[in-house]
Amino acid sequence: MTTDRLMLRQFICFASVGAVATALQYGILIVAIEWLRIGAVLASCTGFVISAVFNYWLNYHLTFRSRKSHLVAASRFALVSSGGLALNGGIMLLLVDSLHWPYLPAQIMTTVPVLSWNFFCNRMWSFAAAADAPREALAEER
Repeated sequence: MTTDRLMLRQFICFASVGAVATALQYGILIVAIEWLRIGAVLASCTGFVISAVFNYWLNYHLTFRSRKSHLVAASRFALVSSGGLALNGGIMLLLVDSLHWPYLPAQIMTTVPVLSWNFFCNRMWSFAAAADAPREALAEER
């Protein structure tokens, strides 16, 4: 399997895991706003943090098949997620509070850059050992 095919497989798996985590984030967002009357930015960020825990676990085991210790991988994932949280909160703040967008379209627009940030940073840093797997591991996947 070539590096390009490996990255495509990882991205598809990452996107699938991310779709479930995103659904969790959106569910928390909607419940927090509609039922608990929490502001959109705080509700979005709360959903992001809760879904990030789920996201870490599945990406560690399924997407990147990491062999790093959880201390290393989780620490790196937390730093990357902090950047994602800042992007998420900043874009939601701009779209909802400054531009007065409805919260769901704003969250949809926010998801794209955050997904891109998370995938590339986690692939290149948090779970890098799995992304640069030895040739023997790549040959086994054929």
